[in-house]
Amino acid sequence: MAKKGRLQTAATRIGAVVGKADRTAHKVAKAGVVAKKELEHISRQIESLKRQLQKSTKKLRKALA
Repeated sequence: MAKKGRLQTAATRIGAVVGKADRTAHKVAKAGVVAKKELEHISRQIESLKRQLQKSTKKLRKALA
């Protein structure tokens, strides 16, 4: 009977560790999705700034010419 108790204890510990690892994996995956969205947003902002810089450069060249 003692062996069964040990097996149950070991199984409980293994289950707890697996559950903890699973929760951590879910958190990491969720953070990855958020990071991807933020990166897309930053990319759009950079493109917008790039267009503004091109317009300003064009106006400045016309003014200097």
